[in-house]
Order: sequence, then C-alpha cells, then structure tokens
Amino acid sequence: MGLVIAGLMLGLFMSALDQTIVSTAMTQIIAKLGGFDKFVWVYSAYMIAMVVCSPIFGKLSDMYGRKRFFLAGLFVFMAGSILCGTAQNMEQLIIYRAIQGIGGGAVTPIVFAIIFDLFPPEKRGKMMGLFGAVFGISNVFGPIMGGAITDSISWRWIFYINVPIAVLSFIFILKAYHESTNHKKQNIDWAGAITLAAAVLCLMFGLELGGSDGWAWSSWNTIGLFVASAVLTAIFVACERRAKDPIIAFKLFKDNVFTSSMMISLLYGAAMIGTATYIPIFIQGVFHKTATETSTVLTPMLIGVVLSSQVGGRIAGKLRYRTVMIFSALVLFIGLSLLGFVMDASTSRLYITLFMIVTGLGIGVSFSLLSISTLGSVPPQYKGSASSLITFFRTIGSALGVTVFGAMQKHVFQDGLNALPNVDPQLAEQIKGGQALLDPTIQTQMGLSQDVINVLLGNLADSILFLFQWSVILPAGALIFALLMGRAGLEARGDKQGAKPAPTAGGH
Repeated sequence: MGLVIAGLMLGLFMSALDQTIVSTAMTQIIAKLGGFDKFVWVYSAYMIAMVVCSPIFGKLSDMYGRKRFFLAGLFVFMAGSILCGTAQNMEQLIIYRAIQGIGGGAVTPIVFAIIFDLFPPEKRGKMMGLFGAVFGISNVFGPIMGGAITDSISWRWIFYINVPIAVLSFIFILKAYHESTNHKKQNIDWAGAITLAAAVLCLMFGLELGGSDGWAWSSWNTIGLFVASAVLTAIFVACERRAKDPIIAFKLFKDNVFTSSMMISLLYGAAMIGTATYIPIFIQGVFHKTATETSTVLTPMLIGVVLSSQVGGRIAGKLRYRTVMIFSALVLFIGLSLLGFVMDASTSRLYITLFMIVTGLGIGVSFSLLSISTLGSVPPQYKGSASSLITFFRTIGSALGVTVFGAMQKHVFQDGLNALPNVDPQLAEQIKGGQALLDPTIQTQMGLSQDVINVLLGNLADSILFLFQWSVILPAGALIFALLMGRAGLEARGDKQGAKPAPTAGGH
C-alpha cells in the first residue's frame, strides 16, 4: 500500500507542478527561443489540453479501470516533458506542452478516484487531506522550483525533472496497485466527447485570445468563438441526454452536495489564480524586486494551503461538509479583504505575509474537502468522472479568473494612466496593464525618469488592490453554495451507494 500511495503522490505532484513551474522560467525561455508574442500559450496549451481531457479520461477510467489510464497518462506526460526539453522554438514548445496537458488530464483526476477506491470512509479524510496538500504545494511551489532550476541549471530541466518522477510513479503503480477487474462495460459516448472537447476549446481560445492584438473583446473573431462554444455546449447537452452512457451524467447535478462542490471548486480556482498571479506583481512593483527575487513570495500562502488542507481532510469525518466549507469561505473572505482593503503600498512585508497565510488557510481546505464531498455523493461507477469534474471546474475557474481579473486590472491601470498629465498615447499602449514596467530594461528603453516610474508603479499597485477588493465576491459566492450542502457529511453519507475499498491494492 505504501508504494501505491507514493506512486500516486509523485504523479499528482508532477502534473500539478507543471501548471505553474514555467512562470519564473519564462524570461529565459523567451530569451533562448524567441516568440514573445506567443509565450502565453506555453501556459494555455497545458491548461486547455488538461481541461478538455479530464472528463474524458475520468469517464474512461470508470468504464475500463483506473490503472491503465493512469499509467497511460504518466507515459504521455513523460513523453511530452522530454519533447518540451528539446524544443527549438516557441511553436514546438507550445505543441509539446499540449501533449503534457493530455497526460495531466488523465493523471490528476484518476489519483483522487483511486484514493476513494482504496480507503474506507474513516480513512478517506486523512488521505484526501494529504493529497490535497500535495496538489496545493505543487501549484504554489511551482514558481519557486522553476526559478531555482532555471537559475542553477537550465530552463530545459524544469521539464526533464519530470522524467525520473514519472518513471518512479509508473513503476510503483505497475507493481503494487492491483485493482479489481470487475468493471461495468459501457458504450463510449463519442458524440459527447467530441462536442465537449470542441465547446471547451472554443471557450478557452476565446478567453485566451480575447483582448489581445487583433482579437478585441468586441471583434467578430472573439464573439464568434464564444457563440460557437455556446452552440456546441447546447449540442453536447442534447447528446448527453440521449446517450446511454454519457461522458457527464447530468443526473449527478441533482445532488446538492455534488453541484455545490463543483461551483465552489470553480470559484476557488478563480480566487487562487488571482492571488497567485497578482501578489508577486504587487511585490515586484512596490518593493522593486526582480522576478527571481519574488519567486518565493508565495511561500506564506503555500504554508497556509498545506496546513488547512491537512486539517480540512482530518475534520471532514467529524463535521458536516457545510460547516467546514463555511469556515473556509469566511477565512478566505477575510484574507482577500485584508489584501484588498487593508494592504497598500506602505504595508510592510510582514503584514503582507500574514495576509497571505490567512488567504492560504482559506483556500487549502478546498483541495481535500471538495474531493471528499464530491466522491462521497456519487455512485461507485461515477467516481472517475466525478473526480475529473473537480479538476474541470477548478481549471475553468482559473481560466475565467485570469481573463476577468486581467481585463479589470488593465482597465483600471489605463484609467489611472490617462488621468496623468501629458501622457504619451504610444507609451500607454506600450505598457498596457503595467507589468512591462517591472522590467528594468524596458524602463530604460522608454526613457522614463525615476519619478514617473514611481508614479506608474503606484498606479499598478492600485489596480491590483482594486482586483482584490472585487475578489471578495468569490468566497461570498462559495459561502452561498456551502450553505446549500445541507446536513451531509462523510459519516452520514459514507458508502451508502455501495462503494467499497479495493481490497487487492498492494496485494492485500
């Protein structure tokens, strides 16, 4: 059993890590490969592939077994990682990142489904807390690890480092995990899979391209993608209602606990990506730090995430889901309120650190408890599909969060910039959302005086504070969905649907 747990933890750590590990390495990647105008797709290709593939692999694991698709996901991820390390231009890197994302779309959801298969209800809370902490650590630790590897070795090793991790995970699961072969044979819902993938791709492309050069939010290109996504979603729903074995069983959403868990996952995904993206920018602008120096700025939030994920998993069996998530949402509300309404350019690093710890404490609970509440609310034949939907909604939330927060921040910064006297319109267009000001080289190229730079950096800080002020809506929404969870809890629901732990794992 120990080897199975180790294999699952390594696989989850690896796939979650690669969502954020490229952030601090991107400067060197652009310097070596070029393609500055395409670098955002290094992030997006991974995320899009992952969110498209997660529900499909989750469903397939329900139909044909977890082990084969987990191992296949590891192999694809490892192949994609090797290819990423050998990329000679930005276009190749983007394609190879998409291959990584396909592997990650198999690995991440299946990990939590296996955990729920293996352990009885009284042990699931502890294990989900442990794996939730691993997921949280990976997401927040990624920029730190990416910066360290890039500075000490080479940016290519942020991808090569996945190979030994994947190999160990593959060997451990291959040798030690022996799942039941009693799987219900079902038909593959190809129409549902294709229309879901197409709908998500159009949505994600619209979110990623919208607002960029040639893709204004009001342009027919962008509007067309959103309209196509809506039409394809409608077709997908129609297909699923007729399918004998649908990719996503809509009847699961009749359960308040399941639906609330999905919505909270979406809202928390937006909250986490917003905080993880803009706190480092705020620190760089206010305290005049470089990107490498701020690679550890998220460590306080990481500490909070790890602690609360562990606690959330352990108390899930003692308290109702509603109680735990209400407390989590309130803590997150306080943390984001501190960042938005108390923090400013004069706040010391010590206080910012404390604010980030509080925010992390609020976020971390979701990594463990939402997996427990979701998987505990569905029949055993839907465990893989349900687990994949947590990843699906969290990733969609992250994509929406990045897009909406980015548009808001740019708009507020531009308003502040236009209010300054004698602003060169070309300058305003060049620095856009203000992040370009963080690069000393660009500051020099612009020929700006230090006084002007300080004023502009102050505007940048104010625009980020504006985001945090509005972000309190996210935990407020999560609080409402937490209330809808009712009186359900791990002990109350248990395995009422008949789920049993797999007795054959590890040969026992």
